[in-house]
Amino acid sequence: MPELSLPTVRVHQSFVAAMAEFRAEGRGSADDQSMIGSELRTFTRRWSTPAGFATYVDWVRNQTLEDSPRPDGHVPSTTLWWIQDDTYLGRLAIRHRLTPYLREVAGHIGYDVRPTGRHQGHATAMLAAALPVAYHLDIRSALVTCDVDNVASRKVIERNGGVFADQRNGKLRFWVPTA
Repeated sequence: MPELSLPTVRVHQSFVAAMAEFRAEGRGSADDQSMIGSELRTFTRRWSTPAGFATYVDWVRNQTLEDSPRPDGHVPSTTLWWIQDDTYLGRLAIRHRLTPYLREVAGHIGYDVRPTGRHQGHATAMLAAALPVAYHLDIRSALVTCDVDNVASRKVIERNGGVFADQRNGKLRFWVPTA
């Protein structure tokens, strides 16, 4: 049964394969401003060796800390991976607070399921498992967004109790209770 986990070196090979799937979809280009896009551009070469991957895992885990180095405008975030045994299925990031940009576009929680793992209920289960984590980070209602045309993601958010707030900048915005 899949579960949320802190990033772990145990899924190294599966993670690299999943990132290749995302790249094959066109992720990682200069205009891809997503978490995966940024990490594909920054870390791909490091992921090939066990030591490089371990350094990346440590970097991701340290993003929860207030004083960790991060790009301007980024806030502390808790990244959790959705794994089953040694198979990486997806990721979820809980941003500890909202900046003006996050309030408008990206929200508290962002998630991705690897292409070969989609349409199997992983995103819905992953978001459900993350809501108590967000609650323990003092987020009582999480802002979760999706592209206007992403029907699957809209259904994931609604299945987890998301209440539609509005549409801005091509995004649907929902507030999801975490308790």
